[in-house]
Amino acid sequence: MGKLSNGYVQVYTGDGKGKTTAALGLALRAAGFDMKVYVAQFIKGMKYNEIKALEKLANNVTVEQFGNGCFIRNAPAERDIESAKSGLEKIKKVLVSGEYDIVILDEINIALYFGLLTVDEVVELISLKPNNVELVLTGRRVHPQIIELADLVTEMREIKHYFKKGIMARQGIER
Repeated sequence: MGKLSNGYVQVYTGDGKGKTTAALGLALRAAGFDMKVYVAQFIKGMKYNEIKALEKLANNVTVEQFGNGCFIRNAPAERDIESAKSGLEKIKKVLVSGEYDIVILDEINIALYFGLLTVDEVVELISLKPNNVELVLTGRRVHPQIIELADLVTEMREIKHYFKKGIMARQGIER
């Protein structure tokens, strides 16, 4: 590790498509530069195609999921909260381990929105970030306090989407 002299906090948010894709694109770019990347996915628990692809970069990219395989639509179940809290504790150790150049927290914003984590817990996590680690947080409905702490915030805004014409998620494109 140690390829970054200054690491920043990035947020990818908004209702448009592309937040996870942007974060994983960064992971791909970093792996090409022989950087070490840790990707933690909240809420998600299924083996998506992007996870299968990242497994081929296992020398540089580590992926762990802290979800139960489905998106939360109502109040979260206790097991959803437990998975997120367990993930948060693991990520704290990963973040300060000195092993990774980039730590990506995919869907952490939506986990916060649904009450799986508290804003204080996420703020504390951000405060633990070493200077030479890039930290990326993705997901819709980012909390204003997280925006304030971030160095870069990108909002994905939907202008048009073929889903509204009844086209479902396609293999290799959306899933």
